[in-house]
Amino acid sequence: MKVLYAPIERIQCSAIWYKELPLKRDDFPEGFCRPKNCDRGIVFCGLRHHNCLYQKVALTGLADHESGEHIQGFLTNENRFVDRKEGLKIAIRARQVDETKLGNSLIGLFSEDLY
Repeated sequence: MKVLYAPIERIQCSAIWYKELPLKRDDFPEGFCRPKNCDRGIVFCGLRHHNCLYQKVALTGLADHESGEHIQGFLTNENRFVDRKEGLKIAIRARQVDETKLGNSLIGLFSEDLY
């Protein structure tokens, strides 16, 4: 008997999507590396959001207020960028967080809730 396994979407890491930062090269094949639902800009990822901020500042020299529109969120194992609210729903469904120990769930998921 064959058992079918449907993988569940999970949170992989913290991410920040800087929608207005230009790429130096944009000739990569569709779906190559960039999260599949991010049509422009640059997504930095890391263990925590401050790791993403560090990478962006180190590479661009820009402060957040100089970087244009951006969203803090997470990358999933399906190579999707999700905001904090959707990230919380995914983490709960995947049993990555203990709902009784969540911080401010009105804002959404924080990396500290995961590990």
